[in-house]
Amino acid sequence: MKQIIESVIRGGVGLIVMLAPLLASADDVPDLQLEVQQHYDRELKDLFEHFHANPELSFVEFESAANIAKRLEAVGFEVHTGIAQTGIVALLRNGEGPLVMMRADMDALPVKELTQLPYASTVMQQNSEGDLFPVMHACGHDVHMTSLVGTARYMAAHQETWAGTLMLIAQPAEEWKVSGAEAMRAAGIWERFGTPDYALAFHVTADLEAGLLFASTGAAYSAVDSLDIIVPGIGAHGASPHRGRDPIVIASQIVLALQTIVARELSPREPGVVTVGVFNAGNKRNVIGEEARLELTVRSDSRATRTKLLAAIERIAVNIGRAGGLPDDRLPRIELKGGVPVTANDPELAARVLMAWEKRLGPAMVTTYDREGMGGEDFPFFTQAPDIPSVYFAVGGTTLARFKAFADRGESLPSHHSPLFEIEPKSSVISGVLGTVTALQALMPQR
Repeated sequence: MKQIIESVIRGGVGLIVMLAPLLASADDVPDLQLEVQQHYDRELKDLFEHFHANPELSFVEFESAANIAKRLEAVGFEVHTGIAQTGIVALLRNGEGPLVMMRADMDALPVKELTQLPYASTVMQQNSEGDLFPVMHACGHDVHMTSLVGTARYMAAHQETWAGTLMLIAQPAEEWKVSGAEAMRAAGIWERFGTPDYALAFHVTADLEAGLLFASTGAAYSAVDSLDIIVPGIGAHGASPHRGRDPIVIASQIVLALQTIVARELSPREPGVVTVGVFNAGNKRNVIGEEARLELTVRSDSRATRTKLLAAIERIAVNIGRAGGLPDDRLPRIELKGGVPVTANDPELAARVLMAWEKRLGPAMVTTYDREGMGGEDFPFFTQAPDIPSVYFAVGGTTLARFKAFADRGESLPSHHSPLFEIEPKSSVISGVLGTVTALQALMPQR
């Protein structure tokens, strides 16, 4: 970890100057960890279990939002509710200094919980479109909400240790096809409450030991694009294929050719994913149909790679259609169905946070972590247009005993979104608060 920090610091004198107050400061609140642990035992444990047992789907997180709002108001925040239906913006003004934002997402998933936890969810709920589902916090947002409340209480109780304005955001619908972050931006939160100077967020992860913290100096999450490729055909009898243009054949050639993009058009050291998850075509075995539809997910870790992948997909689809004999007015077309940009941490800011964690919490709490997949996040809708320096970090959520138990059985640990997903709450929530408070105080001048 120190090597990561040192490599960033070597990038320029400006960062050293920026870090100097942090390096020189020795006035940490001495009992931070004890105080947060006591708050967990007194309030946050019950709050976490309540959130877990009472999950709510995207854009219908009404009870969760009301619970959070009540607790933030109680410790002195100016609370604004009902933003993008259930979103919250809470402000604590504490003199001159930067406006620093911390976000927690609130929504759960349409998953039937199969854990044996005493506070397991048995909730059934209608989503925002009226469909009824079992609901579970299968991604750890209950940790995020609970930690936000813990952070609010600590920062309000220790205003002598920082200056500026703290903005806490409780966000709906991170898991939904319509981004809650994008919806809150569309509701004009920067225009109403000010544009943050810095932005923070975290995600609890089952892939890290409970209680550990990690912040990447690069991409924390990938850009995700959902798109469809519509492949027209010319219908004919299945016994007379020469009379038509078969969209299934053309679409099949497109699927295979798409797999060469990452293998042959990206640098071997540049990550990318092009996955065709759905292939729909045809209605009857002896009929050559009029259309095939492919549904794709595309993942990238930089804006340049994202642009390259999308351009290559369109080029391949259109030209295979042309090669298959489709006329120019019936060539394959691309329909973008939404997506999220890359969650890219600011390297200097991430180094600043890492340094603060090591200094205040100890190096044993800070770890390294290599992403194995290319999951996405909607947090960048808060940090782009305008660009806001940000850090999205990870909090470990699985005990060593649980890792060992699954390894001994030769089984994989249940992943996020699994009905067996389980987080150790005490270490996760406490570390979420400790990591957030320490990061916030590192970004705000001391009074």
